Amino acid sequence: MTHQDRVVPLGQPTVGQAELDAIRDVFDSGWLAGAGPTCRQFETELAAACGTAHALATANCGSALHLALQVLDAGPGQEVIVADYTFPATGHAVAWTGATPVFADILPGSWCVDPAAVTAAITPRTAGIIAVDAFGQPAGYAELADIAAAHGLWLIEDAACSVGATYQGRPAGSFGDIAAVSFHGRKGITAGEGGALLTDNPEWAARARRLHTYGTEPAISREGATGLPIPHFAEIGRNYRMSDVAAAIMRVQLTRLPDLLAARNQTAAHYRELLGDVPEIDLPNVIGGRTHSWQSYVPTMAPHIDRDAVAAQLRAEGVQCNFGTYASHLLPVYESASRCPVSADVFARHLAIPMHANLTASQVERVAATLRAAVTNPANRR
Repeated sequence: MTHQDRVVPLGQPTVGQAELDAIRDVFDSGWLAGAGPTCRQFETELAAACGTAHALATANCGSALHLALQVLDAGPGQEVIVADYTFPATGHAVAWTGATPVFADILPGSWCVDPAAVTAAITPRTAGIIAVDAFGQPAGYAELADIAAAHGLWLIEDAACSVGATYQGRPAGSFGDIAAVSFHGRKGITAGEGGALLTDNPEWAARARRLHTYGTEPAISREGATGLPIPHFAEIGRNYRMSDVAAAIMRVQLTRLPDLLAARNQTAAHYRELLGDVPEIDLPNVIGGRTHSWQSYVPTMAPHIDRDAVAAQLRAEGVQCNFGTYASHLLPVYESASRCPVSADVFARHLAIPMHANLTASQVERVAATLRAAVTNPANRR
């Protein structure tokens, strides 16, 4: 067995001939650049899948979050409450506008933002809230929407990990005023990179489309025009466009979504069957009224287990793993005054193990056996 065969990857895309054929079609069309006809087709299909009126394909989820904040007029002097347990792009997007991210703690079990912590963080400077669908499980949007409405705040759904999940029967990406999703290589559907902004508001969608093309309408809006239309720049934007090559991949990936979700759910169930009796770890749960996209599978190590030592043993035995995500308020870049003890605790105890749609039953069994041995190894105790 080669080293490559021995390693069980933490994440892995499911791609094949259909994606290659779609790329070839884009090559044959001659339009490879961003925001072209293939992007428009993908946007229509994505909006339908996520239950929104509008979708805008972007370079990544961070750019979609930044666009969302811009069209909601976030800026200097304002505060935005952000779920603490998240990749730093969520807080960074707030900082890019000149507003200040204020981090709110999370709920044990769901790892999504605690509505009570959101309420406690509201000040006269608060403009809005960004909830995060942790590891693919949607946040509690009924309570969050009530809080936002009561205080005159807007609400953004960071659905980077949750495409295909649901909350109270509605698809992830359809909550709040605007949502942002990711198509990074470890996400449930992927083009390697990419993202999208989702909203029901036509004015916000139109402004975001201009801002993602330097502040003007994309070139496709002038395709076939007679005469010589000159683009009009009303405000400063950026190049946040997705290429049509990536959009072609995403159109195929979107058709794969039901099968990919089914495979991930089967793997999550298999892990629970194999590891549910191990007292040294707590397994992730699906909260009532929600379905999970299982972008990551992240058990929590018991306090007496040395998480880093367990990770070292797994990696030495060919099982890839990683920490969960970041307790943002602890990152030096923010110098935050927030105190988020639940987030800080799981930041130190979470361990992501392999989760993707290509895992075989034998690989899942190997991962589970290796994790069981590592957490019961006396050498890995504090």
